[in-house]
Amino acid sequence: MMTDQRTLDWMLDSDPALRWQVERDVAHAPPETWRATRARVPDEGWGALLLSKQDADGQWAGGSYFPKGYFDSAERDEPGQPYVATTWGLKDLREFGVPAKRLGNTPELIRRNSRWDYDDLPYWGGEVDVCINGFTLASGAWLDVDMTGLARWFRDHRLGDGGWNCEAEEGDSTRSSFHSTLNALVGILEYQRLTGDVSLDDARHGGEEYLLSRRLLFRASTGEVVGDFATRMVYPNRWHYTVLAALDHFRSAALHDGAPPDPRLSDAVEVVRAARQPDGTWRQGTPLAGRTWVDLDVSEGEPSRWLTLIGTRVLEWWDAG
Repeated sequence: MMTDQRTLDWMLDSDPALRWQVERDVAHAPPETWRATRARVPDEGWGALLLSKQDADGQWAGGSYFPKGYFDSAERDEPGQPYVATTWGLKDLREFGVPAKRLGNTPELIRRNSRWDYDDLPYWGGEVDVCINGFTLASGAWLDVDMTGLARWFRDHRLGDGGWNCEAEEGDSTRSSFHSTLNALVGILEYQRLTGDVSLDDARHGGEEYLLSRRLLFRASTGEVVGDFATRMVYPNRWHYTVLAALDHFRSAALHDGAPPDPRLSDAVEVVRAARQPDGTWRQGTPLAGRTWVDLDVSEGEPSRWLTLIGTRVLEWWDAG
């Protein structure tokens, strides 16, 4: 699948946090080119802005997952949730490609000052929500924190069907969730990529099998599409499951493992292919509600550079395989 020059130029006309990934994954530029662009991320655009919002105590917005005072504020009654606290600041900066060394003594400051909203637990130990722990596992590994304890948590909290579900911790479910399982898998893979720890291979492959057995889309019980959320194209998807985000994970996992694409991904691939516009772009869906530090993408219905990057690299990987 070729990207025409006009669309490629449009994708490259973007913030360095996005541009370096377009250079690497779509333009297939030499490493010295995209690495030079990635080096600009902490000092320009979105990366610089997010770094400037960090509090003196190492946190963002004074809180771990929610901003300080959120539960006593009118914002709690608004749609969605705010994406401005520490977990989201770290997640975005890591995914932008900011080098960990630019965060200085942030890991120690967070260890001292940040506690989870749940039971006042220490930040780097994680809490009970699978998605939150997935984000934390990846961010801790990025910042060279010893995350072996939280890594073990994922092995211990898998459900019988192979995946994870945040509601299982409250005794509300014994079946895995598409959302929770994908967020666990993304966090585990990033942890493994950064640390080389293979002790989670079985857990990750088992969770991937849970999604593959459902072809990323379908309920095991009825064979129906699991929900409209699965086929929605939206960036950023934060913690929400979409087939595009799932395919991007399976691409990364296959490249990490040196494995070919699994044929069971074909239904999901065709959903993504069908959403591609004649000009080679993907359109933004309904953005998630909630306060952010910066708008990372366009309004609903507009061509999205982020979705076009992810959709293009997923289809190129699949078609090449």
